[in-house]
Amino acid sequence: MTTDTELSPDSAQLLEVFKALANPVRLQVLRWLRDPEKHFPVEQGIADPYEVGVCVSHIQAKLGLAQSTVSAYLAALERAGLVRSTRVGKWTHYRRDEANIARIVAVLGDSL
Repeated sequence: MTTDTELSPDSAQLLEVFKALANPVRLQVLRWLRDPEKHFPVEQGIADPYEVGVCVSHIQAKLGLAQSTVSAYLAALERAGLVRSTRVGKWTHYRRDEANIARIVAVLGDSL
């Protein structure tokens, strides 16, 4: 049981989600990953964008930001449980975690 000042695990995760989505660039990346074939050059990919994800280099190229900035943004989305990363050789690919996004939406609905 939590007191009024303690956060439940679900509430703590919602705060991570809100922090991650408060940045408009991170929110845009999450939207792009919803339909990766529409937003990223599939013919240049080495893996299925839905099963494995989009290579961080493609996300970086589309954003036009430094690799370190893009990696930090994707790490924030991953900490919040919104995306998953997969290594393919020396490349990291990101895809949405649809099951966890659905769970987060349900927790949000139950929390407010």
